[in-house]
Amino acid sequence: MTEVITLSQFLTTANTQFQVYDMGRRVQPIDLAAFHQIESLATPYPYPIQGHAQLALVFWRQTQAPYIWFLKLPLDEQGLLAPAPRSQFIRMVLEALGQDPTQQLSQEQQERLAANPFNFTPSQEKLALFNALVRKQLGQQASPQYEFAVQYLSGQVPASAWQHLGLQGLADVCVRRDEFDHLGPIMTGLELAAPEVQIALCQCLEHLSLDASLAQKIAAGFEQATPQNKLYYLRALASRPELARVAIASLAEQARLDADALIAIAARNWTALEDDACRLNYLEALALQPQGFFNQIFADIVAIPGLRGQLLADIRNPERSSQLSNAIGGLFKATTA
Repeated sequence: MTEVITLSQFLTTANTQFQVYDMGRRVQPIDLAAFHQIESLATPYPYPIQGHAQLALVFWRQTQAPYIWFLKLPLDEQGLLAPAPRSQFIRMVLEALGQDPTQQLSQEQQERLAANPFNFTPSQEKLALFNALVRKQLGQQASPQYEFAVQYLSGQVPASAWQHLGLQGLADVCVRRDEFDHLGPIMTGLELAAPEVQIALCQCLEHLSLDASLAQKIAAGFEQATPQNKLYYLRALASRPELARVAIASLAEQARLDADALIAIAARNWTALEDDACRLNYLEALALQPQGFFNQIFADIVAIPGLRGQLLADIRNPERSSQLSNAIGGLFKATTA
């Protein structure tokens, strides 16, 4: 039998269909051809976070419920999957399951797999959006919370009834917004619903690709939001970097690119940093933070393949400010110590 060395190979050998999702920065599917390139170590992981790939593997056979693995796998200095930990996980799976990942597990097997060091639990917000995406992909019904969420956003129940809403229901509505013409109710909710619901909608939409009208509604919401809620709207613009840049520039002008804003941008709006002016604003604000914070955030974003070349050029830019120069000097000292 051919040695199984990749997750794709194992799932294919077991005659399953599967889909891979990134669960680190945004909940989003990874094209299977791209995942094969990642697993063959031909290309770096596109969405690294804190030196790891955070993945969800969903696999199934016809007529069977899907199985899900949440995996946090370390990356090497080039952003490639570290082969040894992945091989260790595959060995653990083979020992527990043999060649069939969909077989019924004994209690002992379940405990053995659950105890593997690569498991992680996504946040509640990410889990809700992920569940909604998987249900839609597999042609399953939305959650039981879905109908009430539709009624609430459509104005069929009082706005004050928001406490009866479930985050899963809102995620289902957002994921199925085009399928069942929910775009209007979502936009109305972003304007008229209780602030808690508006925030929850933003937390769902930050993982999805927004059409122009919805993106403009969120951009307007950013301008009108209270200072403590602005970052929810900024994160919701993750799929629209051109609008995120305007929001980031607004925060910079108001000297509000604080630690929370810098973390939010790194986590969700990193594509906005591909613009030179936006990235400079970001780095200058980052340089005002304590050295340890600067080092941690810079190390996180420089690992993103789409930003790495630009950020490495930025730290050699002779026209950078003295504040940024000092922060970069501190970074070099920490990495060579």
